Amino acid sequence: MNLVTYKASLEAKDPPVDLGVPLQALWWAGKGEWHKAHDLLQDQPDGNGSAWVHAWLHREEGDNANARYWYNRARKTPVSVPLQQEWDDIADSLIQGRT
Repeated sequence: MNLVTYKASLEAKDPPVDLGVPLQALWWAGKGEWHKAHDLLQDQPDGNGSAWVHAWLHREEGDNANARYWYNRARKTPVSVPLQQEWDDIADSLIQGRT
């Protein structure tokens, strides 16, 4: 899978079966299902991109203080790029195994 096929999969009803939880959550967020995405991340450890996706979700929500908290847990610097660009960056990094 690459970013193009991942984004194309958003046309489906459900995410591809082989996705880890962070990519599943990002996928649901890409479908506009913020709460479903957030629920997936609630009990996840910070590693493997979960905290980074969690940060993005709170940034999208407009809760910048909570987003900063999750960026810190993800060991990422908060960004000010457009949300879609960061979504793409996170997805590409997770697909490539870079978190």
